[in-house]
Amino acid sequence: MTQTAKPETGAFSPRDLDHQPPAFTPGYKTSILRSPQRNLVSFENTVSEITGPTFGHQMLGELDNDLILNYAAPGESAIGERLIVHGRVLDEQGRPVPNVLVEFWQANAGGRYRHKKDAYLAALDPNFGGCGRTISAEDGSYNFRTVKPGPYPWPNGANDWRPAHIHFSVFGHGFAQRLITQMYFEGDPHIALCPIVQTIPDETAIDALVARLDMDNTIPMDIRAYRFDIVLRGRRSTLFENRLEGN
Repeated sequence: MTQTAKPETGAFSPRDLDHQPPAFTPGYKTSILRSPQRNLVSFENTVSEITGPTFGHQMLGELDNDLILNYAAPGESAIGERLIVHGRVLDEQGRPVPNVLVEFWQANAGGRYRHKKDAYLAALDPNFGGCGRTISAEDGSYNFRTVKPGPYPWPNGANDWRPAHIHFSVFGHGFAQRLITQMYFEGDPHIALCPIVQTIPDETAIDALVARLDMDNTIPMDIRAYRFDIVLRGRRSTLFENRLEGN
């Protein structure tokens, strides 16, 4: 029987805004309408932010972390380069964050999503749904099987393409520790060309979004592996004079 660890409570560390992309970046067209019109204001964490949902393995289906099979017909499987994606969910101090829900979704091997508004000309794969979920273990580890998504064009510029990527949503131990992000694959030339990636001012932040080929965890004659560690806000309060600021 899986034991659910008691979530740690307390204020989460503030985000480093210099590490994050600015909200207003005209090269990424949708940011023009979405960016705030006034300066941001920091508030101390509330109880509702430092506590949050808890999840157990009993909520998972047998194939929730297997995108190769979880939408496929019996005896069939998704088309594409077979991959294992694995890593650890960590806080800012490098400590494991166990029992958190990790959700993921992606385009198929041709770069098309199973979504009624996706009008890209690439074919749909009848055996690929493109989404799944898992829960991190006591050591913060997670893993799932999938196929490598394809790049696809998007109407940001005249000829802009998104790099191959997988979306992640992670529920930490409090709502303020929620993270939604994207994982890219090392060696993809589209990463440097992507207008979204170009909004990130910190090269180390971009590097942290890139999964590394992990030959030690491949299965010979079967499937390759990529490692992607996910870092959430940790419990590290920043003091400003005699009060907490930015938490």
